[in-house]
Amino acid sequence: MKAVYRAFLHEFGRIFTVRPAFAVLVVAAAIYAAYYPQPYVNEALRRVPIAVVDSEDTTASRELARRVDATADVAVALLFPDMASAERAVFARDVHGILFIPKDFERSLLHGRGSPVALYADASYFLVYQRISLAVTAVAWTMGVEIETARLIGAGIDPVLAAAASDPLPLTAVPLFNPQSGYATYLLPAAFVLILQQTLLIGVGLLSTLPDRPAAAGAAATVLGKLLAYTALEALVIPAYLVILPALYGLPRLGSLMTILIMALPFVLAVGALGLLLAALFRNALTVQLAMAALGLPLFFLAGFSWPAEAMPQTVQMLSLLIPSTSAIDGLVRIAQMGASLSQVARPLLTLSGLAVLYAAAALALESRRRGTRTGR
Repeated sequence: MKAVYRAFLHEFGRIFTVRPAFAVLVVAAAIYAAYYPQPYVNEALRRVPIAVVDSEDTTASRELARRVDATADVAVALLFPDMASAERAVFARDVHGILFIPKDFERSLLHGRGSPVALYADASYFLVYQRISLAVTAVAWTMGVEIETARLIGAGIDPVLAAAASDPLPLTAVPLFNPQSGYATYLLPAAFVLILQQTLLIGVGLLSTLPDRPAAAGAAATVLGKLLAYTALEALVIPAYLVILPALYGLPRLGSLMTILIMALPFVLAVGALGLLLAALFRNALTVQLAMAALGLPLFFLAGFSWPAEAMPQTVQMLSLLIPSTSAIDGLVRIAQMGASLSQVARPLLTLSGLAVLYAAAALALESRRRGTRTGR
């Protein structure tokens, strides 16, 4: 145990004295915590500008345009008499969509006929397209129900029956675990786990490849002491990322701190051991940094939140389980944001524990081999 303690103290001290490692493990973690969430503070897109082409300028067409402009998601920025002018505004990026109201719009409504409107929205940015489409669709549907209800009442039908006939299947949507339906609530908890993984991987790689005078300890004690040092550091960083930051930015958090830490422990051990393994394979600080930078984007996509894991090939899904962040994001998000218990995340917890044992054993084998080779020389 003394050898493990010496290795722990030595590695923990190097975290703060080796400047490149300190820059990644401490400074970079602080910078990410301060600045990464800032672009997502508003949670959702609001007041996306669109143009309206009103071909007849009647009371009904103006009411439709007014209601669309009154939504929180869309703002009617420009009015045009024809489509050509509106298209030029879209190409110039002054607006992101066009609502076209045809001639005879009001007359068709008064005669009880359908009066379709056309929506042209910029689908090159999916979030913009979604906001415009949902807002205009909701307004058109609501206005259509009101007109149909008024027509039925005018025909002598009881108002209650008229409302039921116009909207026979009223829908109440409840956004569970994301009450604002915001992008930040969806993205940030998973992104925080990826940031923790990348900073720890790079930091461990730098510590293990830069010159060092190791403490007097055997291979097993050295590996265990290093992992304990990384765990001690992350015991401070993880609560900041998974508890304090969500509270500061108003993200839902239903899980307890203890449950989060229990889930995070095998994650930290797995990432730390993987960092030792990669450092033993690459053997060069610059190579470690370049390799981790190159792997950043693939790890992001394999995590399963930017693109659903179910839509990936089965082989890719299996390979992604070798990356600690895949199971950690699944387990930690379900615990922290959804209030899941440890028994409900048993699979990712066991997967992370298995990865920690696997990568630690591989790192120990390489450390023992390196020492044996050095002794043989």
